[in-house]
Amino acid sequence: MTAVDPGTLLFLTAAATALVGTIVAVTAYRGYRRHDSDMMRYLAVGIALVAVAPFPITYGIAPLVGFDDAMTLLAVLCANVAGLLALIYSLDGT
Repeated sequence: MTAVDPGTLLFLTAAATALVGTIVAVTAYRGYRRHDSDMMRYLAVGIALVAVAPFPITYGIAPLVGFDDAMTLLAVLCANVAGLLALIYSLDGT
């Protein structure tokens, strides 16, 4: 049995997270469109920033612009913080 390369496993896990996150974010966005609810819009944005944004940042933008590991991690963490703030707003509404 051949061992799976950790880099490949990391890529596949990140891609699966982004795919499922996209499905959840699109579902929340459809809820926003259907009910004209700002809270659902913030929920969709929050989920997209937390679950989807790290994948294109890590595997698309960072190599394209030449980010090192620290800059890539900083960009992912900034997306996560922004997403969590949107999620807090969607749940609390303040």
